[in-house]
Amino acid sequence: MYLIQIQTEKYKCWVMSKHKEQKNSQNKPNLGDNFTDDATKAPIEESIPEKEQKENSENTDNVAEELEKLKDSYVRLMAEYDNYRKRTIKEKAELIKNGGEKTLIGLLPVIDDFERARQTLETATDIEAVKEGVTLIYNKFMTYLQQNGVKVIDTFGQPFDADLHEAVAMIPAAEEAQKGNIIDTIQTGYTLNDKVIRHAKVVVAN
Repeated sequence: MYLIQIQTEKYKCWVMSKHKEQKNSQNKPNLGDNFTDDATKAPIEESIPEKEQKENSENTDNVAEELEKLKDSYVRLMAEYDNYRKRTIKEKAELIKNGGEKTLIGLLPVIDDFERARQTLETATDIEAVKEGVTLIYNKFMTYLQQNGVKVIDTFGQPFDADLHEAVAMIPAAEEAQKGNIIDTIQTGYTLNDKVIRHAKVVVAN
């Protein structure tokens, strides 16, 4: 009986000892796991900044490339504008200087006719022929003016219009219907493309 009690006590002690060892093993930190986690985490943590750095570097290169393209486009555009500006200034200066060239060239045949008429007057004996020649030159000149937009302002019998006419004299009207109308023209007026370039000087009945 005594031996049984001793064995029972030993068995209890052995069980308690095992239980204690098991408990200690559970509470003890696993250094291997921590080491493995740190080792595996470290490369991940290090890889993230490297990736961001690579992306930032690529973005910087792209921005620099785009900036260079914009700068090149700007330089080209400014050069084209400067050339256009210089060309426009030159064309404008030439237009101002030689703007009447075409008009003057068209007048040269009329001048030739006047020169021939002057030579004819020195030896002419037929006055009617001279008058006819001068009339032809005049008609030729007026036709040229009309082709270039110049027109004579109508006056005789027309109502006085301050936008077209300039009254230099007023005389009593012979008839009631003549009042306010033009009865004589002192100087012919002209328009250029419907713009008055010289008012007609007229006499108005009142």
